[in-house]
Amino acid sequence: MSRDVAVLGAGMHPWGKWGRGFVEYGLAAARAALADAGIAWPDVQYVAGAGTIRNGYPGFIAGATFAQALGWSGARVSSSYAACASGAQAIGSARAQILAGLCDVALVVGADAAPKGFFRPVGGDRPDDPDWLRFRLLGATNPLYFALYARRRMAVHGATPDDFAAVKVKNARHGLANPNARYRKEVTPADVRESAVVADPLRLLDICATSDGGAALVLTSMDFARRHGVTDPVRVSALSTVTPTFPKTVLDLPDFATDSALTAAEPGRPFRSAIADAAYEEAGIGPDDLSLAEVYDLSTALELDWYEDIGLCEPGGAEELLRSGATALGGRIPVNPSGGLASFGEAIPAQAIAQLCELTWQLRGQAGGRQVEDARTGIAVTQGLFGHGSAVIAIR
Repeated sequence: MSRDVAVLGAGMHPWGKWGRGFVEYGLAAARAALADAGIAWPDVQYVAGAGTIRNGYPGFIAGATFAQALGWSGARVSSSYAACASGAQAIGSARAQILAGLCDVALVVGADAAPKGFFRPVGGDRPDDPDWLRFRLLGATNPLYFALYARRRMAVHGATPDDFAAVKVKNARHGLANPNARYRKEVTPADVRESAVVADPLRLLDICATSDGGAALVLTSMDFARRHGVTDPVRVSALSTVTPTFPKTVLDLPDFATDSALTAAEPGRPFRSAIADAAYEEAGIGPDDLSLAEVYDLSTALELDWYEDIGLCEPGGAEELLRSGATALGGRIPVNPSGGLASFGEAIPAQAIAQLCELTWQLRGQAGGRQVEDARTGIAVTQGLFGHGSAVIAIR
């Protein structure tokens, strides 16, 4: 049985700091996706919302919130929260409904209005919350984790701060051509080197910002797409949200935030690789079949880890792959042609949905000045909280 679903519509609200409610961003993205698909809102049978816990009760029930904003229509709804992988789980919920034959047309929406500065634990003093514990007991903000990863790359693989800066320079150049990006400005290596130190060796321009933004998709069955006159749609061929396998057999870590779940039963095999491998297996392809990749570049150093985790090169080969120009537009395997988080900042529940929007536009040949030549297959990957990573493969 085919596991493909069609992506008929993609829409976004530009990223930035707009000072308005997240529902407004999601509503704009949803209407853009519906218009792109040529679908009327009453034709949507299922709404999958990606949740945001930083925007009050409406954020927890995002599916119903967006359905209400669009106008009650009787559509079924669901809401998913998995931190940075929330959007991918919402896509997965909609895809499952379609493949089960429970609906033909689904709308997936994610949006966020993020606070200024680095993310903090939600809900005040909560000693049962691992985020609260690591902030209060360890003083370990997210940038500290990013810096520890960067230090590891430097020690194990010989990465340099210049390599990290080169990732930012590349992604900023890609983002110049993206009208939805928050930052559309050329960046030089000197700009990165001279920006403020946040967590050594990472500087301010090595770390993504927090942003407002929204993204939406219209997913349908393949039969519906054909009836709608779309004979060759972009297809979601695989979606993986696997959990770690016996994660504490390599390192016995306390459950302090995201990275506690990244160990795996096989030494030297990061959990992120398992996410990508599960998607490759489901789609029946491998890394060599990819035309492009959208990866979750929370920091410049983390993008280099992703090159290896999704199989673009062998462990330790990311720096050479970057230096060769292979991951830039015009190279063998462009990574983050959208501009990535370096150009967007992070709007948590919208991000994985936005990645699939980018794959959709690339595979349709609609990406304008950031278009990857002859794009046919793409992967989008995220890293969420406690094993809620995700990988989505789109093919045309």
